[in-house]
Amino acid sequence: MGPGTRWGGGAAGAGGWGCLIRGYCGFVGDSGALGVARRARWAVSAYFLIMGLTTGVWMARIPAIKTQAHLSDGMLGVALFAVPVGLMAGAAVAERLVDRVGSAGLCRLFGVGNCLLIITPGFAGNLPELMVALLAVGAAGGTLDVAQNAQGVRVEAAYGRPVMTSMHAGYSLGAITGALIGGGFAWAGVGPLPSLAAAGLAGAAVDAIAGRWLLAGKHDAHAPGETTHQEEVKPQRHVRRLIIALGVLGICGLAAEGAAGDWSAVYLRDNLGTSAGFAALGFAAFSVTMTVGRAVGDRLIARFGTVHLVRWSGLLAAAGLAGGLVGTNPYTAVAGFAVFGAGLSVVVPQVFAAGGRADPARPGSGLARVVGLGYAGMTAGPAVIGAAASRVGLHAALIIPVLLALWIAIGASALAAPVETARPAGAEHASVRDNS
Repeated sequence: MGPGTRWGGGAAGAGGWGCLIRGYCGFVGDSGALGVARRARWAVSAYFLIMGLTTGVWMARIPAIKTQAHLSDGMLGVALFAVPVGLMAGAAVAERLVDRVGSAGLCRLFGVGNCLLIITPGFAGNLPELMVALLAVGAAGGTLDVAQNAQGVRVEAAYGRPVMTSMHAGYSLGAITGALIGGGFAWAGVGPLPSLAAAGLAGAAVDAIAGRWLLAGKHDAHAPGETTHQEEVKPQRHVRRLIIALGVLGICGLAAEGAAGDWSAVYLRDNLGTSAGFAALGFAAFSVTMTVGRAVGDRLIARFGTVHLVRWSGLLAAAGLAGGLVGTNPYTAVAGFAVFGAGLSVVVPQVFAAGGRADPARPGSGLARVVGLGYAGMTAGPAVIGAAASRVGLHAALIIPVLLALWIAIGASALAAPVETARPAGAEHASVRDNS
């Protein structure tokens, strides 16, 4: 089966998707050579890996930074809220920049910058200092996330087949690795500043090297084969509706992921009475299955199509978590979180990829708006579950991520590729054929 036969739920015919996606995000010129596209794919994967690794180290050192800054639990919660606020601000900045200056330049600048900024919380000695540091980390991370996803959409266009999900697997793998490294630093008695400095400086070096292989250039809103402004007025109404639909899916996906990260250990420890060590297995199982799911997700998308796979993945996630919540067996709960992670694994990468294809005239802007809405869900989701838990208990409140997963299944049709209407100039030379 050739690339594009089922990708996007079968909307484009064989060979048609390569043309269609390039119509969205601009044909990558002479970067379609196999070696160039493959190096760019590994470069974007490296950016995702380093973002996950630095985040994992930071999360593992939060308890030490809490002690260093003399914070209570409540004050720490206030400080941590600065991260999602910064993420949304960074996504808003990226919306204005990514189509103007290109995703490669933003990746190079904010990739290194984000790695260096992750060191700054290690200097914090009080609440205001920590909040300023985390706000800066969030803002740089939000801009970088949009830029690296936009670059991923261009790489996927050069390949002419699904590769976005496997690039996102780098983040999941990096987060697991970073958490282990951060835990090792904590076990060895290394302070938070040296821990963050080691991760940040190493990450900055990797990003600086990987940036050399990103696809240069930017999208041309008036490339051959695209409509004029007058012709785009009516479709833009559809674009806005599509971005909202994708944004809702992003909210569901990121809020559900956040629920597993924030509440799985609490549920296992407080509701099922496990030890703290066993309680950590819930999120560990979720993270492992999400990483594996993203590693194989591209091949599944090529086989079954985006819409079908995401729809069944949403149902799988809902069934897994619901099954884990039945009864009081902690092993069943861990298995439920594992299935939940597998089901959610392909959702966010495909929502972000679709966001980058939603607006043919401004693909980076469309992506940034979808990412920004997703960040809003990531910000509000844990708080909503916490508020519900205070009223009805955490066991009942965890029905919320089950419902979010069900909505992903219901709303998966928003990921369908529109039927191809025009063939951009040069598209017949488009796709990179590679099985790597």
